[in-house]
Amino acid sequence: MPSTSLSGRALLNVTGEDAEDFLQNLITTDLDALGHGDLQPGALLSPQGKILFEFLVSRRDKGLRLDLLETTMDDLLKRLTLYRLRAKVQFAVDSESLIKVSWQGDSATSETESTVIDRRFPDGLAVTRRYGGTGTTNNAVAAWTALRIAHGVAEAPDDYSLGDAFPHDVNLDQTGGVSFKKGCFVGQEVVSRMQHRGTARRRILVATAALDLPLTGTPITAGDREIGTLGSVARNTALALVRIDRVKDAIDSGIPILAGDVMLDLAIPPEHRFTFPVTTQEA
Repeated sequence: MPSTSLSGRALLNVTGEDAEDFLQNLITTDLDALGHGDLQPGALLSPQGKILFEFLVSRRDKGLRLDLLETTMDDLLKRLTLYRLRAKVQFAVDSESLIKVSWQGDSATSETESTVIDRRFPDGLAVTRRYGGTGTTNNAVAAWTALRIAHGVAEAPDDYSLGDAFPHDVNLDQTGGVSFKKGCFVGQEVVSRMQHRGTARRRILVATAALDLPLTGTPITAGDREIGTLGSVARNTALALVRIDRVKDAIDSGIPILAGDVMLDLAIPPEHRFTFPVTTQEA
């Protein structure tokens, strides 16, 4: 069973009588649909609908756990404190806990609140995340990156910049990270409008090549036009944040798509439900 410990992460425990209602009215995740033993992605948006903070949400004793980039913790805590007002909510930061991710094991191992199933991935992969403990890992960091790439699971800062992307851009609508049924949350009007009008122009796609790919952040081009940026890279595969309308134009026109001087094939991640735009001629 491959596994690795993750660095640069921290946990924010949100507890108290009003903890769930407080977060439900702020973040993109539908907490009513969050089962015990499950982990779902989520975000706190700006009023304009851009992702300010991304995290992974799971339940813990008498509250909820947010797993996020350690570098964003202080700013998120300040933002949540401003929203708290008179709500009976307490915040506790844990920057010392070991975070271990494993996959291709027994999904039934999620027996306590410290081990949760990562629902961003297909059930058959049995991807779990364990908090705390001293369990050993085989340090399969590269394999973990390759697994995320294969299934289109994007994470900041490698795959996109916080403050510069809508949930649709990074496929949060595909991985259970944004709800269109639960009602209001910060930035909800913009995100709902994008959903119902189908106006998402940027998406995370899976890039493959015959050669090893260049570094994260390399521009992706078609002809003389920049159409996106390379994200996480695992040898000859990567995630790519691109304009899907321009990708479709390039494919239809037979124009090579390049990252640096390496030719790419771009594809919609498996299990994701969006499609490339339909041209006037195709319609």
